[in-house]
Parts: sequence; structure tokens; C-alpha cells
Amino acid sequence: MIPTEDASARKRVIEDKLKQEQETLSFIRESLEKSDQLTKGMVSILSSFESRLMQLENSIIPVHKQTENLQRLQENVDKTLSCMDHVISYYHVAKDTDKIIREGPSGRLDEYLACIAKIQKAVEYFQDNNPDSPELNTVKARFEKGKELLEAEFRGQLTRYSKPVPPVLILDAIGGDEDMEVQEDVMLEHLPEAALQDIICISAWLVEYGRNQDFMNVYFQVRSSQLDRSIKGLKEHFRKNSASSAIHSPAVQTKRKETPTKKAPKRPVYIPGTIRKAQNLLKQYSQHGLDGKKGSNLTPLEGKDDVLDIEIDSYIHCISAFVKLAQSEYALLTEIIPEHHQKKTFDSLIQEALDNLMLEGDNIISAARRAIMRHDYSAVLTIFPILRHLKQTKPDFDVTLQGTAASTKNKLPALITSMETIGAKALEEFADSIKNDPDKEYNMPKDGTVHELTSNAILFLQQLLDFQETAGAMLASQESSSSASSYSSEFSRRLLSTYIYKVLGNLQLNLSNKAKVYEDPALRAVFLHNNYNYILKSLEKSELIQLVAVTHKKVESSYRELIEQEIQNYQRSWLKVTEHLTERNIPAFQPGTKLKDKERQIIKDKFKGFNEGLEELCKIQKGWAVPDKEQRDAIRQAQKTVVSDAYKAFLQRCANISFTKNPEKYHRYAPEQVEEMIDKLFDTSA
Repeated sequence: MIPTEDASARKRVIEDKLKQEQETLSFIRESLEKSDQLTKGMVSILSSFESRLMQLENSIIPVHKQTENLQRLQENVDKTLSCMDHVISYYHVAKDTDKIIREGPSGRLDEYLACIAKIQKAVEYFQDNNPDSPELNTVKARFEKGKELLEAEFRGQLTRYSKPVPPVLILDAIGGDEDMEVQEDVMLEHLPEAALQDIICISAWLVEYGRNQDFMNVYFQVRSSQLDRSIKGLKEHFRKNSASSAIHSPAVQTKRKETPTKKAPKRPVYIPGTIRKAQNLLKQYSQHGLDGKKGSNLTPLEGKDDVLDIEIDSYIHCISAFVKLAQSEYALLTEIIPEHHQKKTFDSLIQEALDNLMLEGDNIISAARRAIMRHDYSAVLTIFPILRHLKQTKPDFDVTLQGTAASTKNKLPALITSMETIGAKALEEFADSIKNDPDKEYNMPKDGTVHELTSNAILFLQQLLDFQETAGAMLASQESSSSASSYSSEFSRRLLSTYIYKVLGNLQLNLSNKAKVYEDPALRAVFLHNNYNYILKSLEKSELIQLVAVTHKKVESSYRELIEQEIQNYQRSWLKVTEHLTERNIPAFQPGTKLKDKERQIIKDKFKGFNEGLEELCKIQKGWAVPDKEQRDAIRQAQKTVVSDAYKAFLQRCANISFTKNPEKYHRYAPEQVEEMIDKLFDTSA
């Protein structure tokens, strides 16, 4: 049973909580009533606001629609007025642009092109909207007039500012200091920058709007003339100045643009006069040998050869100049002419200058052909430097002419082929002429020295050293093998080596035949010795020996054997002197024994024969020549040894023999005197 106090306490607690809950409930009820009142008030306000908004909307929307319509009408009016102004402006274009069009574009190209643009838009408007209107014809005529004046301005500016490139600038452009490791490139400026920009602008307009390609013909005609005049000016420069001053002129210095990564093309290497001596001697020989005229009557025309040197030098430089100028022209052309017309225009542009160069090359070939028909084989020496330079320049030619017509590309190869053909013919005919040169007694050197045939042949061959690749290629070009196109430089070198050996063989054969003209076998031997020795020494000095050795390694030993053989043949001439000094027919005797008359006469005859033979040989051979001092001294020394030893032995055997009452009559010379006489052999001044 719960105590009474605890129950009363719990009852009071519960009653307190109930009272609190009742108070809270009363508060919530009051709050709900107030909220309902507020809600009713807000709903009333919103209803009133909605009603008013509806009234406002009903009033404003009609006004807005009216305003919008008015704005649209205003815009339409403005647009209509603007279109009317625009249309009306097309009717005034002809009048507005008349003055500017009549005065032309000179000096105000931008303004002029702007006027042309207005006229063009007017033409388009009338074509689209009123093709039958007279205004269309008016603006069309004005447009055509403007285009004509632009074309005239293009021609005028191009003609006015296109000038031939000065020769000294061309020489500098194709040259450069060969001693410099880093070459510098000379920039060729064909047109002033301002004029160039105008021309480019006009070209672009004519292509895009003018629908006219006539200006391209104008361009290549004007520039072609300048290219040709530039090359002709260079040629005239060479004619007016000596070749050396033309090449090394200090006036050639101009501003350069450094290009460390690429070397400038070297100036053509040709030294005027280097082949002139050979040409003169060969001309003299060919006329001498074939026409029967004496060499002393031939006077080489130095002045004519000077002109020839300059012509060769000029042509070589003009070839390089053409490549350089053509490259520069193409660079200029790419800025002015549309891309798909560039190759064709460039092809037309270079034709005149290229044809003139090829014609000049053909003239050189024709002159060489005529000279060869006259047996003047020196003409091939003119071909060599030109042909070498053409072949060196061909890669640049091919790159420069890339994209041109096949007929244009083939002009230089055709010229090279023609030069190789005529050069090979000259080489072969020269070899034949060496073999077939006639044996003419009056043409033989009286002193047995070197024949002019030998010196001319060697001189000709020496010229080939400077043009080994060119000469070898000439010979290779005539090979009929199907693999001719694959000939290597080594193969060409072997052909040249074989050719030189052939010439030397023909020369040796001819010299052997010529030597038969001499009645004296000793002079014949001296003649052959001198010629063989001259050939060998010339081969060694000029390094021809190395070239011949490519295919014939024993050529040097062969000539030494020939030289030694002729020395021995010469020495046989002294047998008729030394044979009197032999013991043959000398009687046996005892010292103090009296000789018989026959025995004394034998000894007298030996002395007499020796004296007369010695005097005769020394007299004759003193007028002979052995130009090589080393060989001359060796021959003398060998002969002194043989004769002096034999003479001393003979004198010793006859020392105690009394064969005459006048020994001084027979014993004319002491051994020392004999040696002195032999020392005077081959010496006309003795």
C-alpha cells in the first residue's frame, strides 16, 4: 500500500502539469485565431491587387501594341530611305569617279582602286536589278577604262623601273672571295620597293577582278628584255676592258647579305692567255706540217688571240650570269605572277637570253668545226674551258629551269653533247695527225734537237691536265656501249690515259720515220734521243706520267730504255775513231827492234785514221744539240772515258816504237786535248 503522502505529492505534480498544458493549449488557440485573421486580411489585399493589375493590363496592352506598330513603321521608313539613298548613289557613281578615273592611278593607287571598287559594285547592281538601263553601259565603260589605265600603269611602272643589272654587280653576284670560308650572297634588286608593291597590287587586282592575263605577257616581255640586256651589258663590259681588270675590278664591291650556311657560287675559273701559247704553237705546227710553209714565216696574231681569250672568258661568265639572273628573276616573278602561271611565264621570260647564249655556243662549235677541218686542232682548247664550265653549271641550270618546257630544259644538254662530240673528234683527229705528219727534210732540225711535232704534241697533252674530267668525258661520250650513261669518272680517266698513250705511241712511230731522213746514223740517234728525253722529262714535270700510268705503268721505264738505246746507237759513231786504236794489225815487236816499212805504215795509218776521225766527228757533232744539260754531260763523260782510255792505251803501246822521224806529225793530240775536244761536242759556241 502506497503511503498517503507520496500519493498526494504525485497528484499535485500531475495537476501542475495539466494546468501548464491547458495554458499552452489556450495560447495556441489564440495564435491560430490571430493567424486566421491575418490570412483573411492578406487574401483580401491580394485579391484587391490582382483586380487592379487586371485593370492596368487591360489599359496598357492596347497602347503597347500601337507603339510597337509605330516603331516598326518608323524602321521601315528608315530602311526605305537608306535603300533609296544607296540605289541613288549607283546612279551618281560614274559622275563621282569621272575625275579620278580620267587622271589615272599614278601616285594614288589606293584611292584609284577604291574608285574602281565603287564602279564594279555599280555594275553588279545594274546587272542584277536593271540590266536594260543606260546607266549599266555607262559604268561598264567606266570600269573598262579604269582597267585599261591600270594595265597601262602596270606596263609603265614595270618599264620605267626595269633597268639592266650593272656588269660589276653581276660579276660580284656570281663571284665572291674564293678564299673565304663563309661566302656572302649579293642581293640583286630589280625594282624599287615602292614600285614593286604597286605592281604587286595591280597584278593582284587584274587577276581577281580584271579577268585579264595580258599583263603577264607584258611582264615577261619587259623582264625578258632586261635579262637579255643585262647579259649583253656584261659581254660588252668584257670587250671594253681587259679580262683581268674585268674580273678583279675593285668597283665590284657592293653591300652583301651574309649567308653562313650556304656558299655563293664561285666565279668561273678561267685565266686568259693560259692556252694562247699552245694555240699559237699548234696553229704554227698545223699550217707548217700540212701546207708546206716554213714556221719562220708564220707570225701568231696576238691581238686576235687576246680577243679570243676575252670572248671565252666573257661567254663563261655570261653562262653563270644567266643562272644567277634567272634565279633572281624567278624570285621576283613569284611575287607578281599568280602561282599557276609562274612556270609558263618564267619559261617565256628566259627564252631570248637563253637562245642567245645557246646560239653563241653553237657559233663556238661551228668555229671549232671549221678549224678542225683546216687541221687546226688548237680549236679544241677553246672548247675545253667552256665545256667544263657548262658541265659544272648544269646542276644549277637544271634547278633553275625546273618546271619549264622540255625543249627549254634540253637546250644546255644538247649544247654540251655537241661540244663533247666536236671535242672528241678533234682529239681523235689530232692523234691521227701526229701519226700521219709527213716526213719533210727541210722541216727536220739540222742539229738533231727536239722536233716541233714533239713539242706541240706534248704541249697539247699538257693542256689536258687542266681538263682531265672534261677530256675524259669527251672520249667517253663517243663510246657506243649501252652503258654509256653510267660511265664513272674513273672510267673516263682510264680512257684519257689510253688516249694519251696512243698519242705518245703515234708520236714515237712518226719520230722513228722522220729520223730516217738523216743520212748520218749518229745524228739520227741524237735526234731520237733528244725527242724521247724531252717527252719523258715533259711527262714527269707535268704529271702526265701519273695519268699515263693509270693504264700503262711501264711507260717511264720504256722511255728510259729507248733513251739508253739511242745513246748506244750514237756511241757507235765513235767506233770509226776507236777502231784505229785497237791492237788489230799492230805487229809484235821487241823494244829497240827496227820495224819494217809496212809495219811502220800500219802505225802511221792508225794515228792518221784516229786524228782525222776525231777531228771530223768533233767538227760535225759540235753543231749538233743535246739541250738537256744532264744528258749532254753524261754523253760527253761516257765518250771521254771510252776514247781517252783507248787512246791512252794505244799511246802506251806505241811509246817505245820508232815508226817515224816526225812523231809530232802523227801524235797531234795529248789525251787531255782529246778530252777537251769531246767536251766541246754539242756546243755551237765552242
